[in-house]
Amino acid sequence: MATTDSIGDMLTIIRNGLRAKFPAVEFHASKLKLAIVKVLKEEGYIASYEEFKKDELPYMKVTLKYGEFNDDRVIHEINRVSKPGRRVYVTKKRIPKVLNGFGITILSTPRGVLTGRQARMANVGGELLCEVF
Repeated sequence: MATTDSIGDMLTIIRNGLRAKFPAVEFHASKLKLAIVKVLKEEGYIASYEEFKKDELPYMKVTLKYGEFNDDRVIHEINRVSKPGRRVYVTKKRIPKVLNGFGITILSTPRGVLTGRQARMANVGGELLCEVF
């Protein structure tokens, strides 16, 4: 079955894995998904990731991150903003802050996939992919 929103599917797999307290999740890989996962790793929302091939198709395994004491998940919410039916583009001045800076926005910009903070510093806008907090 063909999927129309592979980024949304990836975020849903991560969200469901966190709610079920899985140690890791797997999904099909692409360049955009890899860039989003790299941003999540750099910002400390996931423990690690690795790429591999299964039946000659690229896959990605993401190791989820939980708190040290009570196994509370690090990502409380991860939401898709721009969808295939409704793309959301923002200028550099309109990049939203999530929870007054306690969360991040992930944007696809002409300089690559960046967080909202990085995009403001680089002075670029782009497509608002998702919010994480």
